Amino acid sequence: MSPDIWSETQRGELDEPMRSPLLDAKVMLVDDDPMMTELIRAHLEDEGYTNFVVTNDPLEAIELMRSEEPSVLLLDLMMPGLSGFDVLTQVRGNRRLRFTPVIVLTAATGPEAKLRALQLGATDFLSKPVDESELVLRLRNTLAFHQYHKRQIEFDDVTGLPRQGEFDRSVNMLAERRGLVGGMVALFHIDVPQWRQLRATAGQAAADEMARSVALRLERFAQQWHLRQASTAPLQRSPCAARLGNILFGLVLEGLPDTDTIEAQAKQLVALIAEPMLVASHDVALSAWVGVAVCPADGNSADALGKGAAQALARANQILSPTYQFASAELNARSVERLTLGAQLRGAAARGELRLHYQPQVDCGTGRIVGAEALVRWLHPARGLVPPFQFIALAEELGLIHEIGNWVMRRSCDDAAQWLALGLGTLKVAINVSKAQFQVGDLCRELALNIAQSGLPAAQIVVELTESMLMDDADGSRALMQELQNLGITLSIDDFGTGYSSLSYLKRFPLNELKIDRSFVSDLPGKESDIAIVRAVIQLGHSLGLSVLAEGVETAEQLSCLKELGCDHYQGFVFSRALPVEDFVALVQAQA
Repeated sequence: MSPDIWSETQRGELDEPMRSPLLDAKVMLVDDDPMMTELIRAHLEDEGYTNFVVTNDPLEAIELMRSEEPSVLLLDLMMPGLSGFDVLTQVRGNRRLRFTPVIVLTAATGPEAKLRALQLGATDFLSKPVDESELVLRLRNTLAFHQYHKRQIEFDDVTGLPRQGEFDRSVNMLAERRGLVGGMVALFHIDVPQWRQLRATAGQAAADEMARSVALRLERFAQQWHLRQASTAPLQRSPCAARLGNILFGLVLEGLPDTDTIEAQAKQLVALIAEPMLVASHDVALSAWVGVAVCPADGNSADALGKGAAQALARANQILSPTYQFASAELNARSVERLTLGAQLRGAAARGELRLHYQPQVDCGTGRIVGAEALVRWLHPARGLVPPFQFIALAEELGLIHEIGNWVMRRSCDDAAQWLALGLGTLKVAINVSKAQFQVGDLCRELALNIAQSGLPAAQIVVELTESMLMDDADGSRALMQELQNLGITLSIDDFGTGYSSLSYLKRFPLNELKIDRSFVSDLPGKESDIAIVRAVIQLGHSLGLSVLAEGVETAEQLSCLKELGCDHYQGFVFSRALPVEDFVALVQAQA
């Protein structure tokens, strides 16, 4: 045991002594003599102890212990009504209190009383009248040993992670405060079976090294999640990761907004453990099977969530390859459906299953179509036409967004070139670019290639970007946008007003158009605050030499208001929904 745990002060280069954590222990005194409890308390306060629970009524001692959970109990043996022996019996019979150290105070000098107290679980003895020096020494030694013993019981000595009991307290705390923080709490049981094989082949030291590496990854994973949650309260030092067995680890996360996010975390955990690690000078590849329980769907306590995660893990272990399972049958079914849909989405572009629909963009003054936004649809062989909100996020998650995005660019350029050939005029085609496409660095090359192959003038292409993707790397974004503009492409900010909406970035980035988000349009013209916002955006855009387009325009009243405010263009159901290319061409020709 480290000598630091026994010392009440430590001196290094500083002159001021360091306060021992033992002095913060909660000391409970149970004695029917008020003078005795006051005397002991005075002795201990002189030594720096400040946290006391005192009762002179032995009948209330157990209830008080349950509520206060003291670090140590100083217990008189000879008391009326309920003796110290009776109190000691109840303490050792209580699941929560049975490991509390008990120092017995007794005036009895005979061996019978001491032997009986030892048989009932007494930790140490103090004879009355109490000697001040002996009291301080015995209390300090008892607390130090108990602290060391508690550490051995509640924390894994290999990884430093908490064991089940301490982890359960953290899970319960997060479940209780879920209403304050918001979102859901997810408990993950993570099985890493290679630990046994590594111990058998390379020895205990290598197996311990592996366990420490897994523990470090889990702790960092949890820390990164909570650091990303700007609105989540601090975890208050409660452990997020635990070692629940030789090959079993636990992880708990809070503030998860939806089941898709929880599923994404489970996938990342499987991938995280699979990353090679250096163990005993060798690269070791591990596998993880994960069971997931969600609060409140699967319970509101550590016990209920633990059972759910264990059952889910048992199901996951029945699958040969590393994977995850939910405790909830509904979530499992949904997860399987997403996996199936993801597998079917792979290669959809090559199989000719993708379609483009075009939503007309209209001049507010003339009412004529000036362009269209290209919106991708998936014509699933069994499900029919699948809207983008059901598969775009999945495509990004599976790394398929480049394949789909490149197909959209090629097809929209070819379609717009065909419109030009049909004599429909210089209609612009707006292409949505994903964050992954924008950041990968080949967007300019792909667009330049499509422009050359289709013969479409670059000026008829509008690339729609979002505020958030620009701000992740402002300098890189500005350089890429300048390259796009050098090609002659128009740049538009989509969903303006929902992100950073900073005048400084509008001045920094080369832009041509602002698109007012539909959330500001929906309450026009009745809501004065939205009228003020839309007016300000239009005036801001025009002052910077940008055109302004409103999206989500659904009523004649909204359109009339936008015209009065000076908006340049609009799109929305008031004019037309997104149309298959043939219908869009027919609509433009009808205006001729």
